[in-house]
Amino acid sequence: MSKTDRIPNPWGRFLRELDDIATAPVDFHCIGGFVVNTKYGFSSRQTFDIDVLAITPSAQRQEFLEHAAQGSLLHRKHGVYLDLATVIQAYPEDYDQRLAEIYAGQLKKIRLFAVEPHDLALMKLERNAERDRVDVLFLASQGLVTADELERRYRAEMRSYIGVPERSTDITLRLWVSMIKEEALARDSDAK
Repeated sequence: MSKTDRIPNPWGRFLRELDDIATAPVDFHCIGGFVVNTKYGFSSRQTFDIDVLAITPSAQRQEFLEHAAQGSLLHRKHGVYLDLATVIQAYPEDYDQRLAEIYAGQLKKIRLFAVEPHDLALMKLERNAERDRVDVLFLASQGLVTADELERRYRAEMRSYIGVPERSTDITLRLWVSMIKEEALARDSDAK
């Protein structure tokens, strides 16, 4: 295993201690800055939590959160924490079919899965914070997110789950599609 395949610290130390607590195999569906940084290479993207959309099976969820959530002993020890994302109103319905395992074989019982870049972008759509737009532009600049696929997946897998999308996420999606297309044009002109 090469050095780049290892979970970077402080995440590695934190997750190994959390792995020691696990009593059975468990999967974490990871989203957010941790994924943008460690899976997709946005090294200047700082985050202090591992956002997870799902912990499956859920039998140990509460125990993991007690040991590793913000303010926990593991958080105080390592400076990072586990955060179960409960505020996402909607996400692509088939996101779990596109998960990719990261850091395979690094932990005994915990397996980490990263969401696909378009799914990750769509999960950030409702909040639309500055850091979300920066993350999406980074993913687009790396060729990992395209405007057409983002819009297609939003309409096919997510829009119907959002209350009054025409007053919220539709507007943000149009902004992001425009932003991604502008970034692609700038990248194409730089390449010439």
